[in-house]
Amino acid sequence: METSRFISTLEEKKVLVSDGATGTNLIQRGLPKGMPAENWVLENPEEITRLHQDFIKAGADIILTCTFGGSKIRLEQSNLSGQFKEINTKAAKLARKAAEDAGVLVAGSIGPLGHMLKPLGLLEESEAEKNYRDQAAILSDAGVDILLIETQFDLVEATAAVQGARNASDLPIICSFSFDRSTKTMMGVSPTKFAEALEGSGISMIGINCGKGLEENYACLQELSSATSLPIWFKPNAGLPIINQSGETEYSIFPEEMAENVHLWLKAGAEIIGGCCGTSPDHLRQISKAVKKHR
Repeated sequence: METSRFISTLEEKKVLVSDGATGTNLIQRGLPKGMPAENWVLENPEEITRLHQDFIKAGADIILTCTFGGSKIRLEQSNLSGQFKEINTKAAKLARKAAEDAGVLVAGSIGPLGHMLKPLGLLEESEAEKNYRDQAAILSDAGVDILLIETQFDLVEATAAVQGARNASDLPIICSFSFDRSTKTMMGVSPTKFAEALEGSGISMIGINCGKGLEENYACLQELSSATSLPIWFKPNAGLPIINQSGETEYSIFPEEMAENVHLWLKAGAEIIGGCCGTSPDHLRQISKAVKKHR
């Protein structure tokens, strides 16, 4: 039922708008630097809900749960692993409640584990798969419509993530890579290699998020579009971060400037468009307007 809702919504609207950044927006709203956003799921859920609502008002068709760093192994770094189930369940329910009245979809955000897999690191592939499976199962049970495995950079970890999510749920899975070395990930993976490795894995969409500037992300999108037959998810950063005179982090691309690129992204094959780091509700409002012009 949930799978058909996602597919039917995409077929009906042709192009969907995802939300913007979670972490950078919460920091702007008072989340202390260095504190994981998942902490606010427990301590300040009202602000999480307000951000969801702001993105929905700006035109989002899909909002992401505040669970990017919500795997058990990642929560261990901030002494939150004992609240693993509570955090993921509550985050999903906060998003679900915000989405219901507006009729938008909820994607369960699942980020990288923060540990290198063997042979470059100490983490076993089977342990990685279990971490992804456990988080995907909780998000699925809590009512998300889609499982989003995002900001990946390693094909081995991404494969383990997709396998874990598939073993946990029948929901549609999106897998998105971050190309932060121009048109390659930090592990040297290109969009073409990413597409070749994941094409037959059973995912519903393939995508790009985060990365570097708009030009680099656009080049990655063009390459990915040529290498895959899957629908494409595209959430670039609002440019690169800069430190202003007050010592605060800002992003270089203004909302109108980001929206001016939407027609290029659509022409290159993106079917779900949003924004990653630095993408505010104001950015998303302009992106949504641009998408609606081309539907």
